[in-house]
Amino acid sequence: MVREFKLPDVGEGVAEGELLEWHVEPGDTVAEDQVVADVETDKAVVDVPSPVNGTVRELLAEPGDVVPVGTVIITFDVEGEAPPESERDATTDAETGAVAEGDGDAEAAAESSGNGQGGRVFAAPSARRLARELGVEIAAVDGSGPGGRVTESDVRAAAESQPDESDDGKQLKSAVSRIDDGEDGSGKSSVSDGLSSAVSRVDDGESGGSDAAGGAVAAGAVEAAGRERTLAAPATRQVAEDLGVDIDDVPTDEVRDGQAFVDEAAVREYADAQQRAQEADAEALADASEAGEAGPPTTTAESGAGPDAVEAAEGDRREPYRGVRKTIGRAMERSKFTAPHVTHHEKVDATALVETREKLKARADDRGVKLTFVPFVMKAVAAALDEHPVLNTQLDEDNEEIVFKSDRNFGVAVATDAGLMVPVVDGVDGKGLLQLASETNELVAKCRERSIAREEMQGGTFTITNFGAIGGEYATPIINYPETAILGLGAIEERPVAEDGEVVARDVLPLSLSVDHRVIDGADAARFVETLKEYIEDPTLLLLE
Repeated sequence: MVREFKLPDVGEGVAEGELLEWHVEPGDTVAEDQVVADVETDKAVVDVPSPVNGTVRELLAEPGDVVPVGTVIITFDVEGEAPPESERDATTDAETGAVAEGDGDAEAAAESSGNGQGGRVFAAPSARRLARELGVEIAAVDGSGPGGRVTESDVRAAAESQPDESDDGKQLKSAVSRIDDGEDGSGKSSVSDGLSSAVSRVDDGESGGSDAAGGAVAAGAVEAAGRERTLAAPATRQVAEDLGVDIDDVPTDEVRDGQAFVDEAAVREYADAQQRAQEADAEALADASEAGEAGPPTTTAESGAGPDAVEAAEGDRREPYRGVRKTIGRAMERSKFTAPHVTHHEKVDATALVETREKLKARADDRGVKLTFVPFVMKAVAAALDEHPVLNTQLDEDNEEIVFKSDRNFGVAVATDAGLMVPVVDGVDGKGLLQLASETNELVAKCRERSIAREEMQGGTFTITNFGAIGGEYATPIINYPETAILGLGAIEERPVAEDGEVVARDVLPLSLSVDHRVIDGADAARFVETLKEYIEDPTLLLLE
């Protein structure tokens, strides 16, 4: 019996993952729960375990492939296992390859028939939707993706290879509007209501003809659904909000409890279609306005040279911008362009802190714990927040409320090969230095090994970033949205300080505090730092907390 294994949903809101490495090869014997692959999502690197005891039959994806959740990535030979119901619903004639339909609909039968070669058709939901829009029979499309998977490009290629429809009033099944330059003489398309106008074809009014500008054909746009109600997970709604998409406009075939249901993949696909359509429409307009230019325009998607494209010279190197790195970029962009940042800089005499750490370092080593300055600062921040709680807040823009968080859950920014990651240490105010040091060290190690769980990077109320460990004095840290403050620690260095009319050498710690100016005034930030200084300059005060 052959068992197919699909890429599982490895976390809420995760729609796809990049296959990093296979740990098995065809012919290998595997046990249930044995790790067979490493997959990187936009959150972290996760292990993919085998669901069965069996033998690896076929690997259907290559390292580096970005695979949607639900895609079959590997098959196993399993002895003594009954076929799944989905396979019992259809029987295949051994000689003709004909499929007898069970209770499934026509599309299910087409899926079972294979790409004209027998076997099941593997295709993403987006490719199936596109096939329906373009009137393409999915079973007849040759897939170019991993394991013969049918992609959207395959569907479009199949649609283009079909005979042109006649001019006897047949409508195009895709959402493409046709503009005749012979109607108004301008040679320019006008933008009609909704997305259906975003992609247009400029014609001379004759079937198969072209205008003076050579005609312009852009990729098909997706019509807005325009529903009154849509079911979706909170994370999906957040993605729609981030991308500027009305979730009621996202097309979907999925229904739950009698209502249309939309997942994150559909939202992102619709947003991408919007962007492509807008770019294509703008290009078509520009092309039509240039008299005498022949030939169809090259779209951004075709040339890879959009208005913001970067030209690479000989010797330059490119690498994909995706996965964790892309997620970090989106988070930074959202924070910087949502929260007006103000950064307060200050210097702290950390001589007593350095001495205290040196006294306790040997005892910590005896207990197997590496004691850095960060746990001391975490305790000092927790104490200072008790006096200045406005820095431990989040802004609920939907309800127009400032939420004062009761927890003291601190994110600790960690530099990794994939970019900056922020694991969260919970309940800082209720833990001792050694426990904080141990938990922080463990989370940092998980980040650098790429094994940290998504939930270990959630729930933060305040963030600390120690850029001084690498080098540097001051910075302007970007707030870990939706928090409202982040503290940056510079390098502790011995510096000349004026004391009682004399210049003496003291250990100085530079601080950089960025705050969301919508919630926190500059005076609030300054007062918080002054309180924080008291605890850093005299760590024995922390014994009172």
